[in-house]
Amino acid sequence: MAVGARSGHDEPEDRPSDNEVPVEAESDGDSPGGGSTAVKKPRSFWKELPLLIGIALILALLIKTFLVQAFSIPSDSMQNTLQRGDRVLVDKLTPWFGSEPERGEVVVFHDPGGWLEDTVTPEPNVVQKFLSFIGLMPSAEEKDLIKRVIAVGGDTVQCKKNGPVTVNGKALDDKSFIFEGNSACDDEPFGPIHVPEGRIWVMGDHRQNSLDSRYHQELPGQGTVSTDEVVGRAVVVAWPVNRWATLPVPSTFDQPGLNAAASAAVPGALGVAGALPLVFWRRRRLTRGHTAG
Repeated sequence: MAVGARSGHDEPEDRPSDNEVPVEAESDGDSPGGGSTAVKKPRSFWKELPLLIGIALILALLIKTFLVQAFSIPSDSMQNTLQRGDRVLVDKLTPWFGSEPERGEVVVFHDPGGWLEDTVTPEPNVVQKFLSFIGLMPSAEEKDLIKRVIAVGGDTVQCKKNGPVTVNGKALDDKSFIFEGNSACDDEPFGPIHVPEGRIWVMGDHRQNSLDSRYHQELPGQGTVSTDEVVGRAVVVAWPVNRWATLPVPSTFDQPGLNAAASAAVPGALGVAGALPLVFWRRRRLTRGHTAG
């Protein structure tokens, strides 16, 4: 038998079945059976770029509307916590779940009316307006303010000359956050002021350079701000990089007993509300007894 010859008993060669198409046989043309075996080419990057940009813009708009928004600090009223030109990120998510501003938080809020009437806002160009709209640039033309929450609804807040700010009779130790060399309120003492429910009392950290709640007591609300006007809480300084920092609540707002005075009125009010029906019932019974006699 010649070398390389096959006997009749050898295994048959592997052959592609009728349903198999060798890889080498694939082509861009139609197969003999009429079905196309062409490999679909991926779309060009430049054709997909507009779609990617559109998705990115929609996501940016959703984030700005529901999650966070950038704001630029236009003044020195919050020094040294915030400097003019800082960019802060504001949490807009938690208010959607019913979260209310708390004492010690730094919040951004819309002008309640009359606070910024003499302030001229720069007119942004078309690009700035668009970037502000989608949240990639701080709001440029809205009249917003940024201050620290000192008291909330139900609190009584006051500050006498040479004295500290007190909330529900508890003195605040503000040395950790007010501007160095400032007094608590010597330029504009106030109070006592009872903060209505659904409103907040706000002050700037640079007390002698902040037209805050103290200076708007002649307006409706006596200087307090409705929580409906609050955009959200400033949580971090995002820009410039060397100024990056979080904005926590100072420890003085967590001191024991700060809520005690505010909450003490609740049981009393509930007691009066509960006693009124009993009084009316007793008077009605006595009146019936006299009539029957």
